[in-house]
Amino acid sequence: MTKNGNQATLLIVEDDKGLQSQLRWHFENYNTVIAGDRDAAIAAIRLHEPAVVLMDLGLPPDPEGVEEGFKCIEQVNQLFPRCKIIVMTGKSDEENALRAVSIGAHDFYHKPVNIDTLDLIVERAFKMHQLEEQNRVLQEQQQSTLDGVIASDPQMLKVCRMVEKLAPTSVTCTLLGESGTGKEVLAKALHNLSQRKDKRFVAINCAAVPENLIESELFGYEKGAFTGANKRTEGKIETAQEGTLFLDEIGDMPLNLQAKLLRFLQERVIERLGGREEIPVDVRVICATNKNLEAMVAESTFREDLYYRICEMVIDIPPLRERQGDKILLGRHFLKKYATENKLKIKGFVAEAANAIEAYNWPGNIREMENKLKRAVIMAEENYISVDDLGLDNGDSLSLNLKEVRMNAEKTAILQALSMSDQNISAAAKLLGITRPTLYDLFKKYNVVVAE
Repeated sequence: MTKNGNQATLLIVEDDKGLQSQLRWHFENYNTVIAGDRDAAIAAIRLHEPAVVLMDLGLPPDPEGVEEGFKCIEQVNQLFPRCKIIVMTGKSDEENALRAVSIGAHDFYHKPVNIDTLDLIVERAFKMHQLEEQNRVLQEQQQSTLDGVIASDPQMLKVCRMVEKLAPTSVTCTLLGESGTGKEVLAKALHNLSQRKDKRFVAINCAAVPENLIESELFGYEKGAFTGANKRTEGKIETAQEGTLFLDEIGDMPLNLQAKLLRFLQERVIERLGGREEIPVDVRVICATNKNLEAMVAESTFREDLYYRICEMVIDIPPLRERQGDKILLGRHFLKKYATENKLKIKGFVAEAANAIEAYNWPGNIREMENKLKRAVIMAEENYISVDDLGLDNGDSLSLNLKEVRMNAEKTAILQALSMSDQNISAAAKLLGITRPTLYDLFKKYNVVVAE
């Protein structure tokens, strides 16, 4: 172990001057930092972010008690939850040692100090920290199956595989999903994985363009076609030649224009507004909407023939609230993105904030999460984002079917524990308060697959 980098930093929290000197001398191969009380320990955590903390539970102003030590453990876990805390207790103090582990300590050691045993415990804590950091990096690398898509949820991974299969084809696809679920991101992935990737990706939001302008926006117009048409202008369809045309919110397209769009999709020719020339256009068309098109067809607000033409292949995108494990994954992604962009030293989330991200319903989906995380990163006072920084208002609805509630809660708790522990099975079992064999049995019960 070298003295460079956070992984080699050991914080010793001990008020006994003699023991401070002995431990500093003994652990000279580490970047050893000494703190004599809780305030000094918290300051050292902020400054050095040690991988391992070795601390005595009896700290000033009550060195004979343990409450100050417990408060120190809780604060350290809030500020820097990835560090490993080892507590030193009296030989007959088993109860407090176990209590320390239950509130977040990694391990404990009884006084008087046996150097060989203590070396093993500290070395093991450093090794565990290093493995978890490596696993965290590996997990991040394995999550992104498509450019711009952050996902580990089985439903979303199925969507990603569908996109990969459809991308090389010319079939017209429609993406269905709530606002903020990432429909345009997936449309761009379809384009970027296709043979048209070197040509233009042209997007138009059918809900954002006024009804009297959308036809000219799509099909273009000739000079003199209407007042203000001073020159011939190509429409979105024509500018996407040999590339991809993305029609976002197609459910909001006016009925009178739907017939003209259908003709283009069938014959692959357009006529500019005010013109008579038929212009052949070679484009891949991808549509998206947050509306129920089948219901609109039944209500005669969307053409049935157009519906079947654009829905050759339908990709259903699940809302964020249904994506198990993806909330914290996306949260970490946006945290890293905005911390880097703004040159801020934000490292992660305190445990309560991570839990809040998992518990929140996210009605605005990924777009809402991105906005919340951007604000939280900029406004955070500490290196780890707190619940207050996120500003979440959780109002989950209740199910009254007890069997369903129990099963859903159990599976959700397992998936959340795996996400919180970065797929570390031992850590997940510890969070759940069960043994590894019991957790493996639950994996089988709920068909949970974990890469080890």
